[in-house]
Amino acid sequence: MLPNPNDLRFFIEVSRTHNLSRAAERLGVTQPALSQGMRRLEQNIGQQLLLRGKGGVKLTKCGEKLVFKAKHLLEDWEKIKEEAERDGEDLRGRYSIGMHSSVALYSLRHFVPQLLAKFPNLEFKLVHELSRRITEDVISFKIDFGIVVNPVQHPDLVIRELFRDEVSFWRSKKETAMNSIDGKDKVLIIEPELLQTQEMLGKLSKKKMHFKRQLTSSNLEVIKDMTLAGCGVGVVPGRVVGEHSKKMEIVPGWPKFSDKICLIYRADVQKSPASRKMTGLIQEYLKNK
Repeated sequence: MLPNPNDLRFFIEVSRTHNLSRAAERLGVTQPALSQGMRRLEQNIGQQLLLRGKGGVKLTKCGEKLVFKAKHLLEDWEKIKEEAERDGEDLRGRYSIGMHSSVALYSLRHFVPQLLAKFPNLEFKLVHELSRRITEDVISFKIDFGIVVNPVQHPDLVIRELFRDEVSFWRSKKETAMNSIDGKDKVLIIEPELLQTQEMLGKLSKKKMHFKRQLTSSNLEVIKDMTLAGCGVGVVPGRVVGEHSKKMEIVPGWPKFSDKICLIYRADVQKSPASRKMTGLIQEYLKNK
């Protein structure tokens, strides 16, 4: 068994003072704790290191040899710790980040280029799925970080809100038979697996609003483009609409859904200085974007 660094420090101080009580006082520990450390060190070495007497303690020949080597051992140990701390603070290696593809399109550009430029040994694996599936993968250790919409609270998750968004019913400002609110031929364009869509349609059904046809897609960008082209009324987050909001409009009086976009990670995994730096920088770059 390798000796405890603290036991070596205790031993070096005892070798200087030749007195256990004085060494304990200088070290700021109790004498029983110091004596226990000396016994533990002797057991690890397998040899007696101290000769105890009424006048204090003396070093055995083995103890005299160990004093010289212990100082070098501690110096090497401190160097190892310093190097480990530097490596821990440096962002390197491969991190996986999961998010919905639409979230990726309006968020990644705000932090990935900066991190790659700042840390040349850093790599990313990007995973795109529904937010609830990304959350499940973070909880189950499959993904390091997630940028997700409306994450559910979980005892193993740290959740940091980054910004907000709003999902609404949109249509092109150029009216067509397929997006006319009062028309009989209007088309609904949705991503049916989104929880926001399901809740908004539930509220809309109470208004006895009916659509002749339905167009579904798993890609919100496609839904936005079809809505912009006048193919119907689309359920789209405002950040996905983005610059096209000048050519589109929110259907007045129809249900909306408020979204929170959050950074999530497991508290018991992301404990290193590097991981803390990563989460801090992502929050800094994305806050209020």
